[in-house]
Amino acid sequence: MTAIEAGILPVPPQAGDRSARAMMALVFCAVLLLVMVIASLTVGASGTSLLQALFAWASGEPIGLREKVILFDIRAPRTLLGALVGASLAVSGAVMQGLFRNPLADPGLVGVSAGAGLGAIMAIVLGGLLPPAFAALTGMYTVPIAAFLGGWLSTILLYRVATRKGRTSVAVMLLAGIALGALTGAIAGVMVYIADDNQLRDLTFWGLGSLAGATWTKLMVAGPLIILALVTTPFLARGLDALTLGEATAGHLGIPVQRMKNTAILTVAGATGASVAVSGGIGFVGIVVPHLLRLSIGPSHRYLLPTSALLGAAFLLGADMISRTIVAPSELPIGIVTATIGGPFFLYVLLRNRGILDM
Repeated sequence: MTAIEAGILPVPPQAGDRSARAMMALVFCAVLLLVMVIASLTVGASGTSLLQALFAWASGEPIGLREKVILFDIRAPRTLLGALVGASLAVSGAVMQGLFRNPLADPGLVGVSAGAGLGAIMAIVLGGLLPPAFAALTGMYTVPIAAFLGGWLSTILLYRVATRKGRTSVAVMLLAGIALGALTGAIAGVMVYIADDNQLRDLTFWGLGSLAGATWTKLMVAGPLIILALVTTPFLARGLDALTLGEATAGHLGIPVQRMKNTAILTVAGATGASVAVSGGIGFVGIVVPHLLRLSIGPSHRYLLPTSALLGAAFLLGADMISRTIVAPSELPIGIVTATIGGPFFLYVLLRNRGILDM
């Protein structure tokens, strides 16, 4: 009997086991997110600091009205909304990459975000044509619901087009995403053409994405949908792991493949639709974050999904701080920042996985 069999020495981890590294990454991302939240509440063009307000409160000094408005009415909802949007986009990217079984899938690249944005734009421009009873029923939820439906329909269409005989073609998926993005862009152009001045000001919000319009009301509208999607994704981890072996093998392992795919599609549509409804089109978060983590902690969705949520939230908060300080007191659209980082990274991923496109 060896020392390991006798229980004297611990059993060494199996080759390729990255669970310890994944747990360390999870803790690191959680700490990073906490740091970014504090920094987001502190950094700004106004010079108001969260730490200074806390020190003043601890010493018994009253916090001024200006500081209260900046910290609690402007920065706090913006920080929370940015964290939720970043987490939802990163997790949506991880789910889509598992669903399509390739590292190039992303809600923004394949047209899901465009579909969600079109739904929101149509709600803004054509919302006045809705029956009064329906408009009163949906109220402030009209735009998020329209964005959800747009993202959901575009996701289903993409999956149907790219999948044939149980296999998903990456080349078809990317081409279909380009075509879908062009089509939704054309329809969105028609909506812009017929919009009035007030609606045009609202539509400007969708151009490159921004968190500047974050309010507690928008957070209350989009937050529940995003949180529901984030809570649902851990239940997809086992199915997505099994799906990497193929749909037939996953079915033999007891995974309800079709139900799992439907749940994944609804989850991505809900998270992406709600995010686009309140922040506009912010690209590349869903491809940069999951791929970085997959290189570090491996492909297991048990760890990949929660870590993607934490790192995605931290990543978007960092991009938001860059967008509102690099040209202060003006503000650079956050979509420019994420595209500047994500564009070169996507080319790197594309070159690294050129063999996949030979399918």
